Amino acid sequence: MRLLNRYLLRQLAAPFLFGLTALTSLMLLSQIAKKFGALVGKGLPWSVIGEVFALSLPFIVAMTLPMAVLLAVLYAFSHLAADNEITAMRANGVSVYQILLPVLAWGALMAAFNFVFVDQVLPRTNARLRALLIDIGRKKPTFELREQVINEVPPSQYFLRAGRIDAATGHLKNVTIYDVGGESSRRIIYADSGQMAYAEGQKDLSLRLFDGSIHQYRPAEPETFQLTYYHTNDIRVKNVFDELERNTSEAVRGDREMSTCEMLAVIQDARQDQSEAVRERQDLLLSDLQALLALPPTGPPHADEPTRKTPRYCQWIESVRALVLPKTAEAQTPAQVRAPKPIPVPTDRPLQTFKPRPAPAGPRVQLSSWSQIAGAIDRLHEAGSRIDRFDVEVHKKWAISLACISFVIVGIVMALRFPRGGIGLVIGGGLAIFSIHYVGLTAGESLADRGLISPWLAMWAPNIVLTILGLIGLVRVSRESGSTRGGDFQEIGDAIRQIFRRRRAMQG
Repeated sequence: MRLLNRYLLRQLAAPFLFGLTALTSLMLLSQIAKKFGALVGKGLPWSVIGEVFALSLPFIVAMTLPMAVLLAVLYAFSHLAADNEITAMRANGVSVYQILLPVLAWGALMAAFNFVFVDQVLPRTNARLRALLIDIGRKKPTFELREQVINEVPPSQYFLRAGRIDAATGHLKNVTIYDVGGESSRRIIYADSGQMAYAEGQKDLSLRLFDGSIHQYRPAEPETFQLTYYHTNDIRVKNVFDELERNTSEAVRGDREMSTCEMLAVIQDARQDQSEAVRERQDLLLSDLQALLALPPTGPPHADEPTRKTPRYCQWIESVRALVLPKTAEAQTPAQVRAPKPIPVPTDRPLQTFKPRPAPAGPRVQLSSWSQIAGAIDRLHEAGSRIDRFDVEVHKKWAISLACISFVIVGIVMALRFPRGGIGLVIGGGLAIFSIHYVGLTAGESLADRGLISPWLAMWAPNIVLTILGLIGLVRVSRESGSTRGGDFQEIGDAIRQIFRRRRAMQG
């Protein structure tokens, strides 16, 4: 069996590497086709353009690795079945389950590798790519001006609209500029045409406008309106850089730029916010009842600060990181841990006990305002949506990685059931299975973000469905005496046509 296991794994190695390389190259070419024109048009150096596409590779690999596992299993086992090698193995007493075991172990290894890659490497590359794209977006903002749209010209308070924009020559037509930067006046500048270019030093943007007017209004003098006509008007916008400035400070990370442990910490903070919002609503209700019933006020019960539970996986990752990476000085207050709120205790007077207050003299009772109640409700809903959003991303990392195991089971069943499927089975069957999984993940993510279904069910449903179908098919395939009975995809068409014929015969 050891010899047989090594033989099966060798059969998987070549199609897996070929599928991973081919799929990654195709998706990378798609990204290059989408972004290459915009990056080159900004005058970026080739090293920066290469860095953008290099940082895009981890996201592509995270998607193509499970696909490569599925294609490798389909290709290897369809060839083994077509060459009657599976039949020879079973004739020598090797069952389908024994053939499945080494491949399933390989799929589990690929799933573990993919999860570590998605959880530790991908968030960091996504964060670097996001920061780099933001820095690129700041470079040469005039290249991003769109026609017939009010465009902001950072860092000034100018908003520019043009009927025609020639990005190559900088020529403008039918120009309107809204100047809202002055505190004492507001201006609207109209021009028939204009020319934009960078001044010496490539830091300031120079606008030369032709044949227009300036409408100026001063809020301090509402009865005065100034109208000025001009033939040529020069405007200089300072600090509009035409060079790439890399921002070294760490930007705020989103759910795609965070690891599982970081997202779990955010989820714990959101649950704490949720409990605080519920407690605030209860306090408001209690105070309103006390005011209506003329009861003495009671202090709110002291809520202990919840202890943060760190999963063992996060502890293991931290221990590995501490061994590999150099130690850094710890901050006094961790970024994701909230400092406990101090309880104010007055020192200028001794503590006094609450005494029952007399009933109000008039019928007017001061109750909680609607803004307080609405604020507590909004915080409760916002914390719930934050929990769902980050919980979806946590389950998605696991679901995409463990899909390798589901793909192994489904791939073996399809290859043994249709041994003469050939390359059509590899491409068509692989594309169909992955499309079902990807569409299920996308639809489930949308439903879970809106709180319609549970995040774990939304992310794990495609894996569960494919695994159940694969296990059912595995039982049926294992009962067959050999692998030569199965055919190609024409057998499916014949079966469908036979079903329609039976229905027509029953109706007739």
